[in-house]
Amino acid sequence: MTGRLTSASKLLAYVLRHRPDAVGITLDEGGWVEVEVLLAALAEHGRPVTRQVLAELVADPDKQRFELRAGRIRAAQGHSIAVDLRLEPVVPPSLLYHGTVARHLSGIRVEGLRARGRVHVHLSVDRETAVTVGARRGDPVVLTVDAAGMHRHGFVFYRAVNGVWLTDHVPPDWIAFSGSA
Repeated sequence: MTGRLTSASKLLAYVLRHRPDAVGITLDEGGWVEVEVLLAALAEHGRPVTRQVLAELVADPDKQRFELRAGRIRAAQGHSIAVDLRLEPVVPPSLLYHGTVARHLSGIRVEGLRARGRVHVHLSVDRETAVTVGARRGDPVVLTVDAAGMHRHGFVFYRAVNGVWLTDHVPPDWIAFSGSA
């Protein structure tokens, strides 16, 4: 992704996941906003994004951060504001992974994985993705989550359209802590 696309992607993620009010827009209950409304608001706030850039970001096979449907756009997951993505519960794979850094391990050992400022805990289907996620904050540590066991005990999992697995909380008993990257 070029610098221009990365910058636009971060801006859209910020606006559509966390702060739509930063550009004066309101998302509906599902997190959607009309593309025309979004593009006009971004331009009005000195941060114009073209339709071409928007199309490239939506089509990006690596990130898949955004969904485009019927002239509306939303973030696929990662919200810190209340939205109903209308995801159906699904049976997770046996194991899922979470990328973090060593400085967070003591808290995770006590509380498990919590959504913190987000709506859900984010999990990956493969270690490589978890390594990439953890590396954003330093030397990555990959934790292995017994998703099948959690599911058998009533924990609910969702899968966002971009493949990220979501759940409300992962207690420490369901986490293997031996997974350095």
